[in-house]
Amino acid sequence: MKKIVKFGGSSLANAQQFEKVGEIIRSDESRRYVVPSAPGKRFDGDTKVTDLLYKCYNIAVQGEDFGAVLQEIKERYYEIIRGLKLNLSLEEEFAQIEKDFKAQAGSDYAASRGEFLNGKVMAAYLGYEFVDAATVIRFDKNGNFDADKTDKLLSKRLAKCERAVIPGFYGAYEDGTVKTFSRGGSDVTGSLVAKAIKADLYENWTDVSGFLVTDPRIVENPAVIETITYRELRELSYMGATVLHEDAIFPVRKEGIPINIKNTNRPEDKGTFIVESTCKKPKFTITGIAGKKGFCSINIEKSMMNSEVGFGRKVLQVFEDQGISFEHIPSGIDTLTVYVHQDEFEEKEQQVIAGIHRAVQPDFVEMESDLALIAVVGRGMKSQRGTAGRIFSALAHANVNVKMIDQGSSELNIIIGVENRDFEAAVKAIYDIFVLTQM
Repeated sequence: MKKIVKFGGSSLANAQQFEKVGEIIRSDESRRYVVPSAPGKRFDGDTKVTDLLYKCYNIAVQGEDFGAVLQEIKERYYEIIRGLKLNLSLEEEFAQIEKDFKAQAGSDYAASRGEFLNGKVMAAYLGYEFVDAATVIRFDKNGNFDADKTDKLLSKRLAKCERAVIPGFYGAYEDGTVKTFSRGGSDVTGSLVAKAIKADLYENWTDVSGFLVTDPRIVENPAVIETITYRELRELSYMGATVLHEDAIFPVRKEGIPINIKNTNRPEDKGTFIVESTCKKPKFTITGIAGKKGFCSINIEKSMMNSEVGFGRKVLQVFEDQGISFEHIPSGIDTLTVYVHQDEFEEKEQQVIAGIHRAVQPDFVEMESDLALIAVVGRGMKSQRGTAGRIFSALAHANVNVKMIDQGSSELNIIIGVENRDFEAAVKAIYDIFVLTQM
């Protein structure tokens, strides 16, 4: 059995955390490939190493002395090295970084050094081979990730390694220039490695015991989701739920490799399994609740709209011409409502309204701002009658006015629109009716 294990920044913030990680890896012979993030915060108010690197590089670009910040970064690593009692020097690596910062090698290069250096420390600590991600993860000349070339390079390189550490978050162009994924991209690296080695399981270790049913900032101690499908996760991630980088799903999904979200500080917890499909019945009717504030709606009314061929296309063309993407489009016989991000829309609202009038000659256009969208997601909803009715009942009981409800054809999710001020109350009400009453 082969497992790829990825550890987040909080799991590798100091020597004590490194020791926990070491115990986890050594406790299972199949944990043969490791993807580390850069060291995270050691305590509240601390700064992540990646943020220190950005700061250091920005000072270098301005032509000022960045030695003090670079020394602070260096001390973070040597604090870990001393704590682990390793005979390891990073002087050569830091000398190269200093030289490259002076030459203004780029902010992507700067940010990637956190994972690069932590990979060196991790490889020395475990006695594993170090594989620089810049040699095996490839981007094309336009900065787009090259999946095919990466899979070939990774597969060929790792076939020669019984055990290896591959730093997360970055790769390189063909000429060796470093390019990073977006923040949280170490998750993506882990997924790519899992695909390349045809892993049996991708373990993603973080500081929570799995994916939570909803935001713990809204609901105190929400339940952990035991099993979630890739499709459910995509729906929740899109609406703001964050535990895993959303691009990390695609490589393993193609191969049918499950992901297990685990807690470094509580390794005995089962965590959450993310799978392609499952016959396991969910513990609750719903799998999760996620949402975002900051939307507005544009309601267009016109008599006999439903008989006018191309009406919807013409309306959406107006939004496209202004570079605005839509979120949802609930419609009736004589009405069509478009939900968009308010911050994208506000600057161009008058151009959009004028464009709608020119395109479809509506009877009336009305706008409403400061709205929130909530996604209630779950494969269990398909086999349960009255799910939407229970949502309405719970929201009415909580004195929340529903502005919109939209159910996808897959019956996997229901989207509810409410006012921003009712967002938290709505999430709590839905959680209570579907989770607390079933626990």
